[in-house]
Amino acid sequence: MAVPPNTSDAFQREVDEELRRDELASAWKRYGLALVGVLVLGLAAYGGWLYWQHRQFLSAGEQGERYGQVYDDLEAKRLSDTEKPLADLTTSKIGGYRALARFTQADLLLQKSDLKGAAAKFGEIAADPSVGQPFRDLALIRQTSAEFDTLKPQVVINRLRSLAVQGNPWFGSAGELVAAAYLRNNRRDLAGTLFGQIARDENVPATIRQRAVQMAGVLGVDAVVQGFAGSNPLKFMKQYRDTFKALAK
Repeated sequence: MAVPPNTSDAFQREVDEELRRDELASAWKRYGLALVGVLVLGLAAYGGWLYWQHRQFLSAGEQGERYGQVYDDLEAKRLSDTEKPLADLTTSKIGGYRALARFTQADLLLQKSDLKGAAAKFGEIAADPSVGQPFRDLALIRQTSAEFDTLKPQVVINRLRSLAVQGNPWFGSAGELVAAAYLRNNRRDLAGTLFGQIARDENVPATIRQRAVQMAGVLGVDAVVQGFAGSNPLKFMKQYRDTFKALAK
């Protein structure tokens, strides 16, 4: 008699396992080397990324030390020793150091009374999309300040109008320049209003607010606020008489 086929559950599982082993063996023959290659490439890429991160960290530390040395040389008046390090740092792949180095170069030009050169350097920073917007805004203000005497008042107003608003981090600095441009345009009303806003804004640095209080007073705007009420206007105006004469023309 013929033996009937074994249809028990144990036999069925054995058959299924054998089929899976055959499928896995076939798949390994077809794709095994490719999978190993992908795994090796992935590990190599991850190792390369870790090495790049490590090099970036070391580079940032080295550049930080170089920038610290630049400041030491500046404090010691060794200006010639800062030229090459600053030039190298302006090409840094780290945006913060690159921007700081360019700001420092521009400030050194200001110290040499090279207003044109400083304005050009600040202008480069302001136009560089790789620099953070707050630093670009500051560079635009510094550029405008350096070339203020050579610009038409309306150019100053148009350039800084969007920054000379309360809530902007550079409101005080930009507002002073815009208010001064209003004076040169014979718009004492607009200048007085803007100086008054600056004087009352507690987020504006105290030195700028104090100047704004006095200028607003000169223009007939009552902007005396707590903290400045005890200041001596006559003494202050004598200290800044040249500024007042220039702005009040």
